[in-house]
Amino acid sequence: MSTPDSEAVVADAQPAEFADLQQEGNGEGELNLDLIMDVPLSLTLEVGRARLNVRDLLKLSQGSVIELDKQAGDPLDVYVNGTLIAHGEVVVVNDKFGIRLIDVVSTDARVESLQDT
Repeated sequence: MSTPDSEAVVADAQPAEFADLQQEGNGEGELNLDLIMDVPLSLTLEVGRARLNVRDLLKLSQGSVIELDKQAGDPLDVYVNGTLIAHGEVVVVNDKFGIRLIDVVSTDARVESLQDT
């Protein structure tokens, strides 16, 4: 149900204008990514996975060992917002853990995994 006032507001609405992503003077096809540089992303490092039923989960205590689906020494999986982007290994830098990327998933594979979801 519309009122005369709401129709007037809609009639006065202007289409939104967005900045052009193409950078001027930097060649054809290069994008201005400054617009998204401050977007926060979630980075996850996965050592391995395991499936437990509730009974086994409730039996866990300090010192329990959970068997994962990966072998010792296998690379970690690196996910950004749930999408696999790389494999890496743990390193220690200045008494802090880090990860050294040893294999980055191709752009085509990353785009394909996004389309599958």
